Parts: sequence; structure tokens; C-alpha cells
Amino acid sequence: MSCHKTITILLSAAAILLCSFSVAQATEQPPRLTDEQTLFERYTNSAQDLILKGLELVGINYRRGGTNPDTGLDCSGFVQVVFRESIGKLLPRTAKEQSQVGDVVDKKELKPGDLVFFNTMRRAFSHVGIYLGDNRFMHAPRTGAEIRVEDMSQSYWVKRYNGARRVVEN
Repeated sequence: MSCHKTITILLSAAAILLCSFSVAQATEQPPRLTDEQTLFERYTNSAQDLILKGLELVGINYRRGGTNPDTGLDCSGFVQVVFRESIGKLLPRTAKEQSQVGDVVDKKELKPGDLVFFNTMRRAFSHVGIYLGDNRFMHAPRTGAEIRVEDMSQSYWVKRYNGARRVVEN
């Protein structure tokens, strides 16, 4: 399946979920949280905006030092663009600097929109992504790859996990 087709499918699914979430919010009854609800239905508006913007960028090429979606993004550039363009939040440039913003979050308490950090270059907080829920996160991985969604329970990520920060209240 082509990258553009995958992106179109992801964005369509996100739009459908967003519409159903908005309809549910418009009813008179307060929303109830159940195990059957999708993760998307549990997101706050800010988290929804972050996730949607991040999914729009899936498939963009990685570029070391990249801060522009048109030319490519690195991990922290990706996070900067998502936060700036979705909720107007300006974050520092590097993953290390981003690891010092917001509140520390325990791995068991992760919520969609939280920043997750990894040691991928033999130094703490050298890589950052945005947590989606269900142990999944989106990030710009490395040269030769594209922005994508991955599973944090893969052994590679488990071994390199450094922690998380909550920049936006979920």
C-alpha cells in the first residue's frame, strides 16, 4: 500500500472518529467512559488536535535538523510542528530540552498527547515522540525513514525508554 493511501486511510478514520466524538459531546447526557470506547473518544480536544496533526504528518521523510514538513523533520522538529500547529504551544528545539518541559509522567499513567523519550544515541533523552495510547507513539525515527506510528512494547523501545512528560493537560 502506498504511503499516500495509508495517510488517506488514517486521516479518514480519524475524521470519522472525531465526528462521532463531537456528536456524542453534543448530547444532553454527560459522556460515560467505558472499556468499549475507542482511545480517540477519550482524548481531550487538545489531545485530539495533537493526534490529528501528527497523523497528517505520517509519511513525511526524516531529515536531521529538520523543522519544516516540506523538506523533512527530525524527531524534535516533528514534535515542535505538531504542538505549534495544533494547539499553538511553542516547545524547545531539541529532545533533551523538550524533556525538561511540563510534568513528569509515570509510564503507567501515560495519556494520548504526552511526550515519550528514549535513549537512541547513547545519551538520555536523545529521541522524542508523541504517545497515542495502547503503547503506541508517533515519531520521526531516523535518516532514510518516514514519520510513523510504532509500538513502545517492542524490545528496542522498551530497552531505550527514558520517561515521559505531560505538556498539555489531558
